[in-house]
Amino acid sequence: MNMQEALVPDELWQRIEPLLPAHKSGGSHGGRRPVSDRACLAGIVFVLQSGCPWRLIPTRELHCGSSTTVWRRFHAWTAAGVWDRLHEVLLVELAARGQIDLTKAVIDAQRLRALFGGDTPAPIPRIGPKTAAKDT
Repeated sequence: MNMQEALVPDELWQRIEPLLPAHKSGGSHGGRRPVSDRACLAGIVFVLQSGCPWRLIPTRELHCGSSTTVWRRFHAWTAAGVWDRLHEVLLVELAARGQIDLTKAVIDAQRLRALFGGDTPAPIPRIGPKTAAKDT
């Protein structure tokens, strides 16, 4: 089993592949074929599991083009709502199996807007006179 297959097993790939947007056609300019979605997903999973910066993705081992390619694909999929749809698919599947225990559910505070912000801190009082350079 290579590194890409270990990070993105067939079962995971079968769930995610239908959720991914189609690639735009290359047009008449030719150029390189796009890196496979599965290879880019392996790079994304690597970053999520390891916590490494995008630039340190082992691109040769994953055959995923460059770290910039993986980062761009991640952001394109995020904008297309792939991760939200995957979350819904997994919740439906777990609910059908009876494997969701809502007594242990947690709301992620990063997903909620702080409409009014926090308390505004009081201004810091000066402890001495304001000084400036003197003209000569």
